[in-house]
Order: sequence, then C-alpha cells, then structure tokens
Amino acid sequence: MKVNKRGIVAAGAIALVSTLTLAGCSTGTDGGDSSSDGESSGTLTVWVDAERVDALQSAADSYEEKTGVKVELVGKSVDDMKDDFIQQVPTGKGPDVVMGAHDWLGELSTNGVVAPLELGDSSSDYLPVALQAATYDGTVYMLPYAVENIAVLRNADMVPAAPTSFDDMVAKGTFVVEQGTEGNPYHLYPFQTASGAPVFGTDDSGSYDSADLQLGGDGGFAFADWLSAQGAAGTLNTDIDGEIAKQQFLDGTAAFWLTGPWNVGAATEAGINVAIDPIPSPTGETASPFAGVKGFFVSSESKNKVAANDFLVNYIGTEEVQLELFKAGNILPALTAAADSAASDPIIAGFQAVGADAVPMPAIPAMGAVWEFWGVAEAAIINGSDPATTWQKLVDDVTAAIK
Repeated sequence: MKVNKRGIVAAGAIALVSTLTLAGCSTGTDGGDSSSDGESSGTLTVWVDAERVDALQSAADSYEEKTGVKVELVGKSVDDMKDDFIQQVPTGKGPDVVMGAHDWLGELSTNGVVAPLELGDSSSDYLPVALQAATYDGTVYMLPYAVENIAVLRNADMVPAAPTSFDDMVAKGTFVVEQGTEGNPYHLYPFQTASGAPVFGTDDSGSYDSADLQLGGDGGFAFADWLSAQGAAGTLNTDIDGEIAKQQFLDGTAAFWLTGPWNVGAATEAGINVAIDPIPSPTGETASPFAGVKGFFVSSESKNKVAANDFLVNYIGTEEVQLELFKAGNILPALTAAADSAASDPIIAGFQAVGADAVPMPAIPAMGAVWEFWGVAEAAIINGSDPATTWQKLVDDVTAAIK
C-alpha cells in the first residue's frame, strides 16, 4: 500500500523531523520498552492491538523510507495495554506511541503520561465526534482512527420499513436490548438523551464538565418515568442479557435489536437480512447514543515527540491507512474521507448515519462515580421501584461520590 501524505511535508521539513528524532530517539528493546538513557537508534516504538499490526505495517515502512526513522510495531493485548503504559511511562520506559480508547483519556491525563498532539489544519478532516472525543480540557491528545456506536438492527424480512418512532417500533415487532440484573445504561443512553437528560453538561471548550451533573434535571425524572412504563409493559426486561438478546434476534423471535457493529457478523452469518436503522426516539427529540473512539496517544516521556506527532498526523491520519485499519476491524474510520469510502457498504453507512448524532462517552474521572450507581438504579426502576425516589437517590449518590 502506498501512503500519500496529506499536506505533504517539504523535503526540508522531513529532514528536520529526521534530524530531531535521530538526535533524541529512544532505543526499543525486545519487550517493546523505550530506553531513557539518551542513546539514539532512530526508532519509534508503537504499541498496538496485536490484531492491528499488519494493518499498520505499510505506514511504518513508508515512514522509515521517507525519514530514516524506524517504526517498531509491538503487538500487545488490549487487556493489559493501558495499565502497562501508565506504569512504564514514569520510569522512562514504555513506547513512544500507544493505541487505545478515548475514554482512557481521563486516567492518562490524571497520571500525566500523555503529551498534547498537534493536528494543525488536519483537525477539520475528522468526524466531529471523533475530534471531540480526542480532546480533553480543550487540548487534543489523541489521533483518532475509528468511531463505534450502537444502532438498531432490523430484520428487514420481518419488518420491511424502518419505524418512525419508538412506539411505532414496538408495535411492528419485538424489540430487544441488552440489560441484565444490574442494568445497562450504555445501551439505554439514547432514550435518556431523547428525554433531555445528558449525564454532564459541557464547558466553553466543549469538554464535559464534572461540576455540571445534569441527571437531576426534569429530563432525568421524565426518563425515569419512561423506564418505569417500559418495565411495566415488558418492553425493557432485566432478564434479557446480551446473549439472550442476541439469540432472540438470531432465531427470529425479535425483529429489532439495539446493539453495535460487533454483532452484525453473527446476524448476517445466521442468514438474516439486516438493515441498520436510526434509534427511534420515544419523545420526538434526537436519540443520541454514546460514541467510543479509538486512536493513538504520544507518551509524555517520549524523546521522539516530533517524529511521533508527524507519524500519527501525516501517516496514520491518511485515508489509505485508516481504511487498512477499517479492514482489520470493520469499525467506521474517524477520518471523514475514509468514513465516506467505507460507507459504500450500507451496513457501515447505517452506523455512520446514527453516529452523526452520537456524543463521546465522557472520559472525565467523575464518570466512574456515575457508572457505579447508574445501571443498578435503572434496573430497579424497570423492575418496579418508584421512579422518582430511585432516580433521586441515583443523583444524590453520584453527587456525593464526585465530591
């Protein structure tokens, strides 16, 4: 794959980048660490999900060919990558760049292990939700490469046309969504936002503001009443966990399934004629799901920050590379041009359309306090607890935990 650099860097600038990195590169080791002893090897060490190494190899090779700086791709387990990164960076070891999720940002920033990223003019080339997710306290820290959100999978053979509202959907066929005994607020968030109850407000920079908890507004209590009604009607059921929801859609018991792109393969392999629909609103207002954004971070202790920034912005941030990553994971690219190309597939186009209304999952540390109480409260309401009292306790518990 040939990598064409957007806003191609002039030869002198390439030479400058190469000179800077060669003068201050860290030395990769067999374990993927970067030495802090000041010795130069002209190497960028990049930790990536082991399943994405092949998708990035051409970009790494192209960067070395253009600049003389070798990019060493180290495949890592996603289960360990964040914790290993946080532990190793303060010691002067670890990679120059790490692949990860945007909701790591609060923890990475709090621990001081990531450096700001300079996107320059390329910032306008990304999907708005991807750029928002890459930004923390008004500063960009991540080069986004993929955006993931839920949507409604419809069995088009059972129901040929998309529903016009939530009530229209449940009238046309059985609807399933993952819940479980402790609830699942991630999947119910579109209905909460349609009720006018985002978790947090945002500040002037567009970042989530932990001091502006909005669960306790009128919209929150309206959503609680809606949850109660859906529980009583049996539309929402905490006995339905992820596997049961999946099986009911696959065996044709359910015509509608609120889930993410990670489950599309199972549905198509089962021979279901799948259509991707917008999430139908119960109120007439926009139902905005959470978006999860994946990307790359630069270590705050990297001696190669100039080269790392250049590699991410001008190589990973190209249509060719983002489409290679898309092929490896089948997740909508974050770069608009790549997303539009991938959307030639109607399934991807459906998720892209829903994602246009998505909002980044809050990455601020205060979100941990919300997750602790949120799902349990929703499950209790669905199962018959008084909605106003239970929702108020949720607001009080989260407020106390944040303080």
